Amino acid sequence: MRLCAWYLYGEKHRGYALNPVANFHLQNGSVLWRINWMGDTSPRGIGASCGMMVNYRYFLDETASNSALYLASKQVRASEQVLALVAQFQQNSKL
Repeated sequence: MRLCAWYLYGEKHRGYALNPVANFHLQNGSVLWRINWMGDTSPRGIGASCGMMVNYRYFLDETASNSALYLASKQVRASEQVLALVAQFQQNSKL
């Protein structure tokens, strides 16, 4: 879960989210909201993401500002749950 949070939040290509689905949602103003352990247990889900599924949340009154923030300064808006997982990853990682 921590590695998944870091991958979606912190791994970048030219400053934008490395994951194309994350990049799509973030460009459109969403918040990286929740990571669900075993949210997709189909064979494809297990193979593609170890069964993890991610929720992106759109707060309609914030989508324009979130999108502008991401596009201009490449900052990812994320929930406290995701940020806590990122912090745990950073504490325990040697990357």
